[in-house]
Amino acid sequence: MGVLEDSELSSLIQIIKKLRSPQGCPWDKKQNHESLIPYFLEEVYEVIESIDERNWESLEEELGDVLLHIAIQARIAEEASKFNLMSIIRKLNQKIISRHPNVFNKNQKIDFNWEEQKHITGKRKSRLDGVPKKLSALIRAHRLQQKASETGFDWTNVEPVINKVYEEIKELEAAIKSGSQKKIEEEFGDTLFSMVNLSRHLELSSENALRKSNDKFTSRFKKIEKEIASKGKKLEEFTLKEMDKIWERIKKDN
Repeated sequence: MGVLEDSELSSLIQIIKKLRSPQGCPWDKKQNHESLIPYFLEEVYEVIESIDERNWESLEEELGDVLLHIAIQARIAEEASKFNLMSIIRKLNQKIISRHPNVFNKNQKIDFNWEEQKHITGKRKSRLDGVPKKLSALIRAHRLQQKASETGFDWTNVEPVINKVYEEIKELEAAIKSGSQKKIEEEFGDTLFSMVNLSRHLELSSENALRKSNDKFTSRFKKIEKEIASKGKKLEEFTLKEMDKIWERIKKDN
């Protein structure tokens, strides 16, 4: 790291320290690890939105906001004598190097497996350990399946995956006929899980695909609202059939 980079990092640490000082910002002073969680998640989603929109200026700014949250979390921990930002970076460097012996230890021929290396160095009891429970359900399903696949527990082509989706849909239909809400929820979850597995085999992200579908639905629905409003009417004055006709026309135009 160069002198300029060192200086910028030191400045950030001092800025956060001042914000958290008795003479600092009232809002920053009262924050703790837990209170910052919703704000941190919001910043992460803003990063994702900037990437989706390919807005690099916005991405630079939003990544800075994420870094700000990391720095504040580190400062809160430092105040409690737990760790600090520099110890975070030091441990990160050590972890990256230890998990990439194929890059940083080129004198040795290594049959390298990333997940196996994490399993060894992280002292995890299961290959599925390390997937955060707080991840969105779609992303967590994808990561669990991915980790299981790396052990050989996976289909080698997409056909049986598709068959599994159909199988789960049939089980869901049977559950609906049974009228058991508990069974319906269980089978619906299994169907979603199998769909995530299909997206993985198709080299897609189910999270990204659904997010794009959400955006598409939002865009088309707003066009319905705009068209109906241009006629001086409200949505509630139109029947489903009438709105669906507008929807299909908008869908064809797009």
